[in-house]
Amino acid sequence: MRSRSSSNASSASSSSEPATIENSQIFVKLLNGETISLTLPSNTTLSTLRHLVSLRLSLPAPSFRLQHVGHHLTSPSSPLASLPPNATIDVTLPIRGGAPKKIRCTFKDCKDQAQRIVGDCSFCQGQFCGKHRMLEDHKCSGLEDCKKESHERNADKLNSERTMVVKGI
Repeated sequence: MRSRSSSNASSASSSSEPATIENSQIFVKLLNGETISLTLPSNTTLSTLRHLVSLRLSLPAPSFRLQHVGHHLTSPSSPLASLPPNATIDVTLPIRGGAPKKIRCTFKDCKDQAQRIVGDCSFCQGQFCGKHRMLEDHKCSGLEDCKKESHERNADKLNSERTMVVKGI
């Protein structure tokens, strides 16, 4: 009888103990080539790992990517237990670049390439191709202002060149 009571006591004590969470070790290869090892609980999510790495790198989490064996780790809620033990995760930067985008004409349905410098309109801040670079051609919203400025400039010039008649000579 004593053996039964002692076995019941031991089973009761083992069920009241918290379940131990297994830790796994992963390696994170940083941007500078340095590799750090992290021992994390197996239920750690990818978003938690991303946050830890962002603290280490002093970078915001969206500015880098995590890769394992050449594949992007994208699902933030997936646990790290899905990775093999002692896995190496690479921190990479997203690829930016390529050829610079061609600036297109901002006129309604025109798809031509805008001309540099001469195609820039200082009145409506648009960029236009050779066909639409003139104010009248792209129906500029600043056309009236342009005409008014030009008229005032011409009037000032004519007034400054006006001849004066001297009376009494």
